Amino acid sequence: MQIKLYNSLNKSVDEFKPIHGNEVRMYSCGPTVYNYAHIGNMRAFLFADLLQRTLRVVGEHDVKWVMNITNIDDKTIRDSQKGSDAWLSDMGEQTNNPIENLLMLTKFYENSFVDDINKLGIDSSHFFSMPKATEYIPQMQELIRAIVEKGIGYVSEGSVYFDVNEWRKRDIYGKLFKIDFDNFRAGVRIDSDQYEREQASDFVLWKAKKDGEPYWDFDINGENCPGRPGWHIECSAMEYELLGLPFDIHTGGVDLKFPHHEDEIAQSKAGYGIEPTAFWCHNEFLEVEGEKMSKSLGNFFTLRDLMEKGVDPIDIRFAMFSAHYASKFNFTFDGISAARKARFRIQEYIYELLNRNISAQDIKSELIEKLCDSVFAELANDLHTPKALAALFSFMNNNNAKNLDEKDVIPMLNFLKQMNDIFAAWSFEPKEEIVEEIPEEVNALAEARWNAKQSKNWAEADVLRQKISDLGYTVKDKKDGYDLIKN
Repeated sequence: MQIKLYNSLNKSVDEFKPIHGNEVRMYSCGPTVYNYAHIGNMRAFLFADLLQRTLRVVGEHDVKWVMNITNIDDKTIRDSQKGSDAWLSDMGEQTNNPIENLLMLTKFYENSFVDDINKLGIDSSHFFSMPKATEYIPQMQELIRAIVEKGIGYVSEGSVYFDVNEWRKRDIYGKLFKIDFDNFRAGVRIDSDQYEREQASDFVLWKAKKDGEPYWDFDINGENCPGRPGWHIECSAMEYELLGLPFDIHTGGVDLKFPHHEDEIAQSKAGYGIEPTAFWCHNEFLEVEGEKMSKSLGNFFTLRDLMEKGVDPIDIRFAMFSAHYASKFNFTFDGISAARKARFRIQEYIYELLNRNISAQDIKSELIEKLCDSVFAELANDLHTPKALAALFSFMNNNNAKNLDEKDVIPMLNFLKQMNDIFAAWSFEPKEEIVEEIPEEVNALAEARWNAKQSKNWAEADVLRQKISDLGYTVKDKKDGYDLIKN
């Protein structure tokens, strides 16, 4: 099926066609491993996973997926110098070697990141490579030399900068993000890895050595400039080395459009003579309870924080896929609870189909083919997961699993397995009857509520129902009693 994607470069939904036959070469900006990734970060990684899975299943493409690990930048260096109890207790004592300390810190948080994304249903086996920036220093240096040799970079006080003013004479700077150049001053340099668009100036490709920081020797123009790479140059070198230019798709959050991705375009074309990618695909921000996530507001969560609160990572995955990737996602605990119920509604439908115990049949089902076409058409149209799920739920509402025609049962299960190859949210093993012991406190509240109802004390019954809900259970009334169901 033909895939269409919103391309930030053209600012339109375009038909996607791979450059290299049926193979899609895709690069995703990965984590900066100086701390645990928060759920805002995770939305970008889940979006990339959704995209590559849809390309495989709906588009029937082979996918060569690379996600980098930034293990050297301002933040990783800062935190490797001061040390933290978490990574030191796991990786050993801090040393007098800045590079060793950097690699210890980043290895700890890289391992944590991989563990987190596995819990979120991102299959590590889908990656062609997860390269670390420190493994590609020579390639970065080679690219920087090429940029300087072409007159678009210059050395100043041991650092190397990209000359934005010179580049603007040769090409456009601002292809992804409208930049205000009214106050632009040629020759003004920025050394920090991240900055605002108002600071659009010459950006650093190579940072001069500072006391106590890790560094690598770098010979350029007959001069040794010991130091380390800037953040932006890392991705350009790894993309070129692992995927070749141009590759098909580059993903990341909207916050990376400028400066990171804009600088990638400029330095790749300046040094290699070609832009890195045909499609730039960006996901929108995540908010928490309608507000920007921040530690000061107390709404800053890592996956570990949420799991400690009893949240299932797969419910987070499903909740994020229930919204379109290009719209802001408002994370709420009520929303996660609703997503869990929706996910389990599909899971129960699968269990009911499995309980039909119908042997595999090599037959076609027009009913299921029509459903498949409807759902996959929505996914093919810029990954519209909300509409795809709505089509599935509409089908389920009109076609009870217990009454589905026998000839449709196996095709339906096969279709749902294809859906699961994208959503990775369900099990196809027979349901295990697990008798869960309900906490004594919940039983006592439920009994008190039943007594309140018998006494027609409706206000008290409602208060007790809410208390039960707050503890993670729902009361389902029956003619002669009630059931307690875990949310």
